[in-house]
Amino acid sequence: MNSSNLLSGYDIKKLTIGALGGHSALDVCHGAKKLGFNTVVVAQEGREKTYDNYFKTRARSRSQIGCVDSVIKVPKFNNVLDEAVQKQLRGLNTIFIHNRYFWTYVDNFAAVENDFHVPIFGSRSLLKLEERDGSARLTTGQPYNQYHLLADAGIRTPKIFKNAAEIDRLCIVKASEAKRGYERAFFLASSKQGWETEGSHLEKEGAVNADWRSATIEEFIVGAPVNFNFFYSPLTGELELLGTDTRRQTNLDGFLRMTADQQHVAAKHVPLKMIETGHIACTIKESLVEKAFAMGEQFVKATQRSKCDPTGRGIIGPFALQGAVTAEEGREDIVIFDVSLRIPGSPGTRSTPYSGYLYGEPLSVGERVAMEIRQAVAEKALEKIIT
Repeated sequence: MNSSNLLSGYDIKKLTIGALGGHSALDVCHGAKKLGFNTVVVAQEGREKTYDNYFKTRARSRSQIGCVDSVIKVPKFNNVLDEAVQKQLRGLNTIFIHNRYFWTYVDNFAAVENDFHVPIFGSRSLLKLEERDGSARLTTGQPYNQYHLLADAGIRTPKIFKNAAEIDRLCIVKASEAKRGYERAFFLASSKQGWETEGSHLEKEGAVNADWRSATIEEFIVGAPVNFNFFYSPLTGELELLGTDTRRQTNLDGFLRMTADQQHVAAKHVPLKMIETGHIACTIKESLVEKAFAMGEQFVKATQRSKCDPTGRGIIGPFALQGAVTAEEGREDIVIFDVSLRIPGSPGTRSTPYSGYLYGEPLSVGERVAMEIRQAVAEKALEKIIT
């Protein structure tokens, strides 16, 4: 999709920053308002009060509070593709910040790539690489996914098993939840028999999809979980580490608060789940910072190769490499088992010191996105950061 055509008719002096109502929309809107932009959220009916009420911009005393200026209500999130909704967004001169909701609730990637005629900050063609397998959502026939990308970047990842017969160690099976296909219903197995027994049990209980046997089987990495939240600027050519965090997962976190004896009893009555429910800011040893940056730089270069992005532009703006720090043979190493090719849903990263080391004060991801857009406007270089 031609970037110049997307910006046709826009009043660059009156840009609005927009997002789909969920995931990181408040982070985006807060950062945009702080940098002087107007904001808009496309919210699903029944889930709009966060944006249309609690955090709506409004006057209080002699100042303004809130961070969401406008709300466009839609019956379902995928109605963001409706011509009328796109017309409203373009009428507001909207630069759209894609998040996980945008790619989860819209029917397929091709529709976003070809039918959403609103400028997106970041790469709209790379998002399909987040898929872990050749699922039905990959309607463009692109088999290349995050595993290939990480391998091309030379980043260490867990061993992937082609089938259950190969299992020779503790593994995590990345099955999808039955009721919400976009959510994780991962389970552990250390043998083919264990894989079959646990998967069949979860299917019978209605916890996993019937296609769980095609889910990725991945070596289970024992280490301290860390998400490395980066930002790559096409305007400066520099990579920045905005912050690090770790996931909160239900009901895993509840199990971890129990003693071993309590866990044993609870497991007989409560099935273990790993549903992401938030994040906690964390830090890493300073001796690992250089290794983290090297990993991020390798990743950026890999996204710019033609096999990944035919345009050669690669990643634009925020992305995350999610994994764990392991201890082995007298040293620590970083193993990555997931990637996020857009803004992370972790507003708490500003509570880590890394952006402050660079800019003098902590920045949220939303602020850093707005800074990049403001700089692009000043340099008349918006086409470099939108797709």
